[in-house]
Amino acid sequence: MYIFGNGRVITQDKNNPYLEDGAVVVQDDKIIDVGEFKDLSRKYSDAEFINAKGRVIMPGFINTHMHIYSSFARGMKVTGPTRNFDEILENLWWKVDKNLTLEGTKYSAYATYIDCIKNGVTTVIDHHASPYHLRGSLMTIGQVAEEIGIRASLSYEVSDRDGEEIAREGIEENIEFIKWANEKNSDMISGMFGMHAAFTLSDETLKKCQEAMEPYDNGYHIHVAEGYTDLENSLKVHGKRVVERLNDFGIFREKTIAVHCIHVNSHELDIIEKSKCNVVHNPESNMGNAVGCSPALHMMKRGIKVGLGSDGYTSDMLESYKVTNVLHKHHLCDPTVAWGETPQMLFDNNSEIVKKQFNCESGILKIGGKADIIIMDYLPHTEMNGDNLYSHILFGMAGRGTVTTMVNGKLVMRDRVILTIDEEAVLAKAREVSKEMWKSF
Repeated sequence: MYIFGNGRVITQDKNNPYLEDGAVVVQDDKIIDVGEFKDLSRKYSDAEFINAKGRVIMPGFINTHMHIYSSFARGMKVTGPTRNFDEILENLWWKVDKNLTLEGTKYSAYATYIDCIKNGVTTVIDHHASPYHLRGSLMTIGQVAEEIGIRASLSYEVSDRDGEEIAREGIEENIEFIKWANEKNSDMISGMFGMHAAFTLSDETLKKCQEAMEPYDNGYHIHVAEGYTDLENSLKVHGKRVVERLNDFGIFREKTIAVHCIHVNSHELDIIEKSKCNVVHNPESNMGNAVGCSPALHMMKRGIKVGLGSDGYTSDMLESYKVTNVLHKHHLCDPTVAWGETPQMLFDNNSEIVKKQFNCESGILKIGGKADIIIMDYLPHTEMNGDNLYSHILFGMAGRGTVTTMVNGKLVMRDRVILTIDEEAVLAKAREVSKEMWKSF
């Protein structure tokens, strides 16, 4: 049993949003009490005390769209032009994934999960690609997640860009992992059916994906209308817009994650809204790739559930949180927008998306919720309360301010030290493996 106390508690529970001197009590993988520190410290005097020292205790962050393998592009020299999104894919990301071995996949997972934990992220929904070392890749990433102690939902992005045989293997990889994860029935690991994007998938392959998924209700994970190429290809080759075409194959369902949804019109949003699927906004990636600004705020007004991801751009969800806030103000030329929508994406909607994946209550500190808890090194220099805490998060906190991270009732980092693996040894090996990968470019 643990008691996190002597700190300011942000619960994300609307019935009890903030405690100035609060405590959270954990038994096994669940939160069993939340309240005033002076009361709970007496009530649970036998619990191991995690002293926040006046800092902030809050739920761990959730990243609803990640590319773990992107960590191996950090510092890499890019060869070839990157003047538009198509060239960025061709000369950066598709070169990275084609050169990933299973060992590369494994150590990129170690590196990314360490980065996530150090930034207070306790749950990751990942979208993987390694076409020439595909089989077993999801299990490899899953085993690293189990070893390091982070919650993960995994999928492989099926695509026709590497040929029919590799597309078939991608379908099998997804189904085998989904079947394994479903049988495991854990709230720490789950599987989705991944696909790259409509413009790299033929109708024949989409049909095969649909047929393979008929027995399963796990949801798809796919990039939707991210770049203009996706829309242009869909109209020119298929005579339909992206969402219309994907909808013909039953892609949009309640557990599906439709990533980006930038180049969509009102009719397509009707389809998404009716399906009750989830859209994930990735502001930094969209800005970096110059693909446009997502109509995320408009989607939210329509009642579409929009979560927040990083698309591999960062492991720091507070970085994405800050960019979301200023991007939509800038794009709409309106400083009054995004104050409420941004925390709703990161805290409320990401939590609901995870609940669909794992059937557990995460991202909230309340009795019965999952014990995914972090301590942030933040001492406010103005009053902090239940009405202004999002302003403190926005302007005062950063992911790297995470001091301690607990996932599912297990301490995985304490006082900035990773407890489950040898961080220095693993990252030394990651540098060695990634350097070898770069040589193949």
